[in-house]
Amino acid sequence: MKPVLLALAVSSSLLVCGCSDMAVGGSKNPVGGSAGGAASANAAKTLEHCDRPLGTIAVEEDTGQSWYIILTTQYHLPAATPLIRLMIQQSNCFVVVDRGRAMNSMMQERDLGASGELRNRSNMGKGQMVAADYVVTPTIQFSQNTGGGAAGLAGLLPYGAIIGAVAGSMKTSEASTTLMLVDTRSGVQVAAAEGSAKNTDFGFGALGIGGGGAGAMGAYSKTPQGKVIAGAFLDSYNQLVQAVRAYAPQHVAGGLGTGGKLAVDGSTQSADDFSLADAQRKLAGLGLYTSKVDGLSGPGTSAAIRKFQKIRGLPVTGELDEATIGAMK
Repeated sequence: MKPVLLALAVSSSLLVCGCSDMAVGGSKNPVGGSAGGAASANAAKTLEHCDRPLGTIAVEEDTGQSWYIILTTQYHLPAATPLIRLMIQQSNCFVVVDRGRAMNSMMQERDLGASGELRNRSNMGKGQMVAADYVVTPTIQFSQNTGGGAAGLAGLLPYGAIIGAVAGSMKTSEASTTLMLVDTRSGVQVAAAEGSAKNTDFGFGALGIGGGGAGAMGAYSKTPQGKVIAGAFLDSYNQLVQAVRAYAPQHVAGGLGTGGKLAVDGSTQSADDFSLADAQRKLAGLGLYTSKVDGLSGPGTSAAIRKFQKIRGLPVTGELDEATIGAMK
């Protein structure tokens, strides 16, 4: 191999390795380390942390989505669930409960206990599993923009076709991730956050390193694509924690799931949708109210409401309370 070509090939290899390091929180890898209980080690310095858990949580990754197919086939990366669970436990903001493949093994142990195959004091009885208060669902949006500036170097160098294979594969990779947090008891989405990360990397194929080799290099901790996705999830999780710290429950007049404020033709009104003008019209139809229907309270309206309440056997207050509205409807 000619000296110039050798030097360029080595330089290209160094660029591949160097640009795959995305510094996050002073750490070479965006997400890494370990966690056990409330203790963690080598977590990213930028990872949000809570003094105490806010509840239990399960991670649900929809493997039927197109982004998951891209993740596992094009980028040769495994499911992101272990990565997200590690971040959650390191942050101490939630206690992670398993609802994935390990759940099948847990149920198998319980079946063995129920069949009498386990030792007498194995204690695999019912009532010990912990409920998941929340479920977090991740999604990934990919973006790749090929850069043209570096590819132009090929024509200026000896053996440009080979160098062009490296330069031409350079691209800016960006991944946006979304985490949605849902309350399992009500089904209400209590928080959502989107994060992103980007990095300049070089295609492994140009150096003869295929997808399988890239996967063997360490997935989320070694490959540029993995680090970009891990960094994006770190960003979205941090924003999710910030959102739940400032969480204020959403209120709907009359209560959640009781009809809402957007009327639909043919549907019944909730108590909060029944106005004073509606009451005046109802009372006028019954012959109890003879003044103008203006939606304004006054002696005539109060007197008509008292008459209605007395007829229906309700407490006579002259006020348009829920019991009176219910009787009018």
